[in-house]
Amino acid sequence: MISALGLDLGHKRIGVAGCDRTGLLATGLTTLHRTSFAEDLRQLQEWVSERQAEVLVVGLPYRLNGELGNQAKRTQKLAHRIARALNLPLVFVDERLTSVEAEEMLRSQRLHPSQHKALVDRKAACLILQQWLDQRQISASNCQDLATQTHSEPLMQQ
Repeated sequence: MISALGLDLGHKRIGVAGCDRTGLLATGLTTLHRTSFAEDLRQLQEWVSERQAEVLVVGLPYRLNGELGNQAKRTQKLAHRIARALNLPLVFVDERLTSVEAEEMLRSQRLHPSQHKALVDRKAACLILQQWLDQRQISASNCQDLATQTHSEPLMQQ
């Protein structure tokens, strides 16, 4: 079906997640510790090549009121630079509260998020990618339902 990389872009780290070729399940892959754009890109290119990624899915940190703040605008700018350099299409996903959810996941495993920031970023990337994969499944299912309904209705005779 599709191979995608999910990214949680931050100032210090980039959480990276991938999905299986069926496009059903996201898995956290790694957390990149940012040094320079060139080095970030080199590491991301390795993941793109290894996973044969066809699309980048990036979490966009909307404000709780749904507006784009400064952080979201910086994320968009960086994501567009990365996508252009990797020659991949780019999709944004609303990532509000994914880091909070990732932190809760760690707490449930009796791990303290402040001591495992890289793991929080990787889990957040996984949540971002899984959200996108689930949305694709729902959309595909709705289209399939519509196609089935359309083709199963008897034709009207005149």
